[in-house]
Amino acid sequence: MALKVCETFYSLMGESTRIGLPAFFIRLSGCNLRCTYCDTAYAYEGGRQEAVADLLKAAGGFPTRLVLVTGGEPLLQEDTLPLLAALAEAGFEVCLETNGSRPIARVDGRVHRILDLKCPGSGMVGENYWPNLEWLTPQDEVKFVISGRDDFLWALEVIRAHGLAHGLPLLISPVFGQVPAQEAAAWILESRLPLRLNLQLHKYLWGPEARGK
Repeated sequence: MALKVCETFYSLMGESTRIGLPAFFIRLSGCNLRCTYCDTAYAYEGGRQEAVADLLKAAGGFPTRLVLVTGGEPLLQEDTLPLLAALAEAGFEVCLETNGSRPIARVDGRVHRILDLKCPGSGMVGENYWPNLEWLTPQDEVKFVISGRDDFLWALEVIRAHGLAHGLPLLISPVFGQVPAQEAAAWILESRLPLRLNLQLHKYLWGPEARGK
């Protein structure tokens, strides 16, 4: 079993409820979406083939038990599923970031799934795979990347329509350099919903163009 890998690195979690924690990152190559604000276009193509066993060994070489598998879109590669299962079986705390366009039902139940629901401003709202909402559990998270007030209002409609407000963490992620964090914070407070402001810590620490951070 092998996967096309864009990069691996050791850094701090830049997003999610585990923000700020040291983690081993596995960024896989390939993505089926082209979001207007994409900050990892370098992962669209290319990469190197790495065996699942080698990725597992690499993860064990760092002083953390937290692993994030991201992309690109990890679920485009069939061997992502056994990679996730192997990491969990080895005792790692495993997180998966997925763009929400692929089914998550077959992902190992021990994995924390961070599901991105594409807002209209992404240009990819039509690619959301809505049945995924039926498979979410309290250990998962839903992320809304907002590029403006309209995206935030759309997110509120989705949250209310699907009863998400009290089931699992809901992340509001303003596009870096486009939506001021203060505005997003004000919108969250106005909503009176248990939403979490999800800033991209890595961009504040190392800049928006940094790779392997």
